[in-house]
Amino acid sequence: MEDVLAVYARPYDPARPVVCMDEKPYQLLGHVRAPIPAGPGHDLMIDSEYVRCGTCSIFCWVEPLAGWRRVDAQPHRTKIDWAGQVRRLLNADYPGVQTVVLVMDNLNTHGIGSLYEAFEPAEAFALAQRLEIHHTPRHGSWLNIAEIELSALTRQCLDRRINDLDELNTELTAWQHATNTAQRQVDWHLTTDDARIKLRHLYPNT
Repeated sequence: MEDVLAVYARPYDPARPVVCMDEKPYQLLGHVRAPIPAGPGHDLMIDSEYVRCGTCSIFCWVEPLAGWRRVDAQPHRTKIDWAGQVRRLLNADYPGVQTVVLVMDNLNTHGIGSLYEAFEPAEAFALAQRLEIHHTPRHGSWLNIAEIELSALTRQCLDRRINDLDELNTELTAWQHATNTAQRQVDWHLTTDDARIKLRHLYPNT
């Protein structure tokens, strides 16, 4: 925990951006019967019955101090998918940055080994050399700012049924553009000193 808190306490450095990532499964759902639009005297009416249209995974990348986010949905979240997302992060989102400080959870796909499964060794090594990885502890996913952003995304963008991956990505892109335009930064308040007081029950007794 203190390792991640120390990372969040670093001053903003565009040469070593701190980026948080997380992902969540999402179920694509369709309507059995078309909703009845709202009108005089009644609200929008949606039938409780729905059609399952498959699942996908939403990847979320956040640079808290810059107010930048990237979200997109993929059919799967395998090691290959994660590695592709990392390559995009380093080569497209931060092409001129030598090191990206990456905060994420300990999911088995979130590791350097995934890069070697996806790419030739030389490319995997080159990508790995540009990452400084910090994992949140078990049962400590609340420390991941990207998880907080996914919660906001769910409330603001995913509050209705979406049955198609392309439509979902269109909605995600619109949310991403609006949020990035506003440059809403994340002001993280919990410090290591605070944690040692408020969360002292998590520390071993000596």
